[in-house]
Amino acid sequence: MSQYADLRPSARTAALLADGDHVAADEFKSLVAGELERARDRSFGLTTNVLEEADLVAQHSRLMSPLVWDLAHVGNYEELWLLRAAAGIDPMRPEIDSLYDAFEHPRSERPKLPLLSPAEARGYIDLVRRKVLDSLESIRLSPDKPLLDSGFVYRMVIQHEHQHDETMLATHQLRRGEPVFPAGDQAPAPHDHRVLAPEVLVEAGEFVMGTSADRWALDNERPAHTVSLPAFWIDTTPVSNAAYRAFVAAGGYDDERLWDPAGWQWRCASGKRAPAYWVREGGTWLRRRFGRLEPLVDDEPVQHVCWYEADAYARWAGRRLPTEAEWEKAASWDPAHGVKRRFPWGDEPGGPGHANLGQTRFHPTPVGSFPAGASPVGARQMLGDVWEWTSTSFTGHPGFCVFPYREYSEVFFGNDYKVLRGGSWATDPVVVRTTFRNWDYPIRRQIFAGFRCARDA
Repeated sequence: MSQYADLRPSARTAALLADGDHVAADEFKSLVAGELERARDRSFGLTTNVLEEADLVAQHSRLMSPLVWDLAHVGNYEELWLLRAAAGIDPMRPEIDSLYDAFEHPRSERPKLPLLSPAEARGYIDLVRRKVLDSLESIRLSPDKPLLDSGFVYRMVIQHEHQHDETMLATHQLRRGEPVFPAGDQAPAPHDHRVLAPEVLVEAGEFVMGTSADRWALDNERPAHTVSLPAFWIDTTPVSNAAYRAFVAAGGYDDERLWDPAGWQWRCASGKRAPAYWVREGGTWLRRRFGRLEPLVDDEPVQHVCWYEADAYARWAGRRLPTEAEWEKAASWDPAHGVKRRFPWGDEPGGPGHANLGQTRFHPTPVGSFPAGASPVGARQMLGDVWEWTSTSFTGHPGFCVFPYREYSEVFFGNDYKVLRGGSWATDPVVVRTTFRNWDYPIRRQIFAGFRCARDA
């Protein structure tokens, strides 16, 4: 087990936090305090506990913030929502709000800002946390206050910190320097070694997309609505490194016919000929992973590919990317009982035998792993391992309502962003579910993204 194994939520904690209506208010607050601390332990394990100040303040890529910005930002966000909005406490450091507003300063400009030093950032977020834990004693969870209804605002802040922790892991992957994370895999994934069918059939019909009831769901996951889809086939597992390597070897990056026009422009301008972090030495493909160069593992899902690359591969394979609705139906809909599942395996949070989540490994697991985590139609690894690109542009579900702020979702709606689903090995279990939606520009490759293909039945 990796040095981060103790950062996973216990099964009891995850289950109770998933169903807050059946937990006494005092116990819920205690569980929230534990989850806040677990997220903070993870944040420190990615910043001040493993890196010197020079690495924390450096910008390792113009695509990413300095790690010290992320560290102070999670504390500032916590102050804004858990102290000011939820507890009515006066601002502690109003003069730094603009520095850590993600919409006021692009990532490329943040190193030039008068940011808090690592020591100052840690001191600030420690003080915020102490005040938050003190304020929990007097907070009343009430349906009369939307932010406090079922403790929503606390769930939102916990998820926010874990999302930034995944972003910080992407920054670590871009960082040059001595490795700080484990090299080996001491947690082999469960695998039944059966020969799996390459694809599974999802029958035509209606299903419920999104959710209106999940206490952890954010605004873009809501509301639940009925969608009718024709029958389709979807890959049983994500596309592997070996399969993607065949696309590279076949000249897929040189065949304009396979590429979306904007993707071909990106390919020509960027000069890319393989996924990010792939390195060719003679006739062998290697990959760079958190400061180490190692052999490319053929049976792991390909990751660090952008939407344009995934779309081109799908065309080369005579297939296409699934729509977002197709992905969610394949992951969550139980046709035998006509019900939707919160997770592919059921409604209860899973354990280490269900999915590769929570940074217990620093890479995807072999395709076909986690038989216990299969969806009702038999698709595997739909949660964890790699985010999966879909063909769908990001917008709100029918009946979408902003809550509690536009900048979480609505400002990104439109054709500029493509939806990703399913989470990755770096995603915490409390963040991911079959309704959770991620999005990014179709050129982004630093995220832990892969894909699976689909076709009409």
